[in-house]
Amino acid sequence: MSRRVESGDDNGTRERGSTFPIQVPPSFAFLRTVYSHGWFDLAPFEWDLDRRALHRVVLAPGGRPRAISISEGKGSSLEIALHGGGAAGPRVRDDVARQVRHMFRLDEPFGDFHVVCRSMEGYAWVADAKAGPLLRAPDVFEDLVKMICTTNCTWALTRVMTSALVREMGEPVSGDSGRRSFPTAEAMASRPERFFVSKIKAGYRAAYLRELAKRVASGALSPSTWLNPSMPLEEIRKEIASVKGAGRYVADNVLKLVGRYDGLGIDSWCRRKFSETRRGGRPVTDKVIEKFYAPFGAWKGLALWCDLTRDWFDGDLPDALRLQTGKF
Repeated sequence: MSRRVESGDDNGTRERGSTFPIQVPPSFAFLRTVYSHGWFDLAPFEWDLDRRALHRVVLAPGGRPRAISISEGKGSSLEIALHGGGAAGPRVRDDVARQVRHMFRLDEPFGDFHVVCRSMEGYAWVADAKAGPLLRAPDVFEDLVKMICTTNCTWALTRVMTSALVREMGEPVSGDSGRRSFPTAEAMASRPERFFVSKIKAGYRAAYLRELAKRVASGALSPSTWLNPSMPLEEIRKEIASVKGAGRYVADNVLKLVGRYDGLGIDSWCRRKFSETRRGGRPVTDKVIEKFYAPFGAWKGLALWCDLTRDWFDGDLPDALRLQTGKF
């Protein structure tokens, strides 16, 4: 599933790029964030387990695709490498750094979440492990599209759909058509519904994805506004609910990716996992789950996710086999 980003071409000519660090807060752990859920396994993300580097293509200023790699740097930092496309100037580096900070949630107050966890019996491990940040895309539109692609299907089909979206409509990196960005709303809106059925394998989601893309491309819907902390939660919920194919599960999980953790995002997997870990396998209702996490207040959705995915990790290292769970 991983691919190495080479430093040169077949003739041994080295790529001209840029490598630079960005600082991370004390509450951050790189591997915990990469493995926080399944996004690292969906195009255009590519996880290189050997090098412990996360690759993807981002759109730099002017919409130009740039391939980047993100890995742990020295001290409290991440190392960002830009590949191909020539040396990057300050404007490009600053924009890429902004996107990486967004994807890894480096400016969110997870230290506050850890304080809450330390006050709850049995949850100090969350703070000790620096768990909490959930990897996300550079923009909310991509997250919303991917979340719709996780509904009512296997993880394998989610990977098929997201890979096809990138392959068929993403912008290629200069000199490397194999590396592409996630498609823009404009690119998706320009394709007919039958394209999403035949090429993307989206099934009934075809109409939903095309309509969403058209609304975003026209400006009728602006998912990026959901990142505004002053925007009322219920207003965001209302806008997400207006998107066809985005029910409560999609809404709660998209909200987690914009920094709102009031919703739990309960589905059949959550019910089963909660039953196994907290109720000895006995059936549970959503009300029971909601009551259990209520003491975490505004962080309850994140507390649930950390709690139910605790066994995805073994000590400080992620359990790579958890990919088989096929879960967000």
